[in-house]
Amino acid sequence: MTAVSEPRSDAGLRLVAPGQRVSVRVPATSANLGPGYDSLGLALALYDTVTVETAGEGGLTFDLTGEGADTLPRDESHLVVRTLDAALARLGYARSGLKLTAENVSPHGRGLGSSASATVAAVLAAAALVDPADRPDRAWALQLCSEIEGHPDNVAPAIYGSLALSWQDGDDFHTAVAQVAPEVVPIVAIPDYELSTELARSLLPSSIPHGAAAANAGRAALLVHALTRDPSLLLPATEDFLHQSYRSSAMEPSAQLIAQLRAQGHAAVVSGAGPTVLALAAGAAEADEVQAAVERFAHAADGEPVGLPGETALGEERATRWRVLRLTVDREGARVDVHPG
Repeated sequence: MTAVSEPRSDAGLRLVAPGQRVSVRVPATSANLGPGYDSLGLALALYDTVTVETAGEGGLTFDLTGEGADTLPRDESHLVVRTLDAALARLGYARSGLKLTAENVSPHGRGLGSSASATVAAVLAAAALVDPADRPDRAWALQLCSEIEGHPDNVAPAIYGSLALSWQDGDDFHTAVAQVAPEVVPIVAIPDYELSTELARSLLPSSIPHGAAAANAGRAALLVHALTRDPSLLLPATEDFLHQSYRSSAMEPSAQLIAQLRAQGHAAVVSGAGPTVLALAAGAAEADEVQAAVERFAHAADGEPVGLPGETALGEERATRWRVLRLTVDREGARVDVHPG
């Protein structure tokens, strides 16, 4: 689907050169990972792609396919367009005619970092469109994306890949990247209902007991070790004391699935603000067990799973339907391709 809007003008800013074409591929992300609230994020091999083409004149042409194609705007109000313009202005530039193509694969409103993916794609595209002498590094992109999103837990792994450990120091955002052990297999169970981040955050208490904070700190530290060195510890390492229990009333099917998977010995958590469930399996054998366990949960009777290879639509007999994706950890982060004009 394509939409066209009128051209725009920004006095005092340099126009980006026409005839450029930049593509940015950004991985989906899962934040928190249990106890790593607003600080830990994992990049997943599920990709959205944004392509930007510049022209010397004309308005905005927007071609959007995939997730959100029936509901998202195709004009200046779209997150990618707003963020692209803001990033260019931060660099002292503006754009004239623009063709934007977005191929969305990550589901929206499910806790897999779709807004962070759009933000990262737009900021990195803007950085690639300005003159080479003015192009910033990825630390600049992390700062701006974190300011826009409000926290770095999703944007950091989207930019850098793998496991991102992020923090804020005053107004500055930082991250360190750790390599995930190769035997870790992420599995996501995506329900057919959405949950806004705003609603999920509104359910959290303004304070928690000191003991819960101390326990959570210990599990978060253990989680970094489990993900990078010893996946056999993933079940205790993913126990959370800060947020998941408070949010469970807003995503009861997801909370029930998490409880059942954990009771069976699998490291299952809410992905981001939810309602997607993320399971971190220690090897292919456990990944098989997790997928079978989700199928048992989703089917009330003897329904047969249907779907494409690697993706199963489940739960025909229940009110909630689930898609299950067996993924890998993305270790590259966002990829920017600059095409010759």
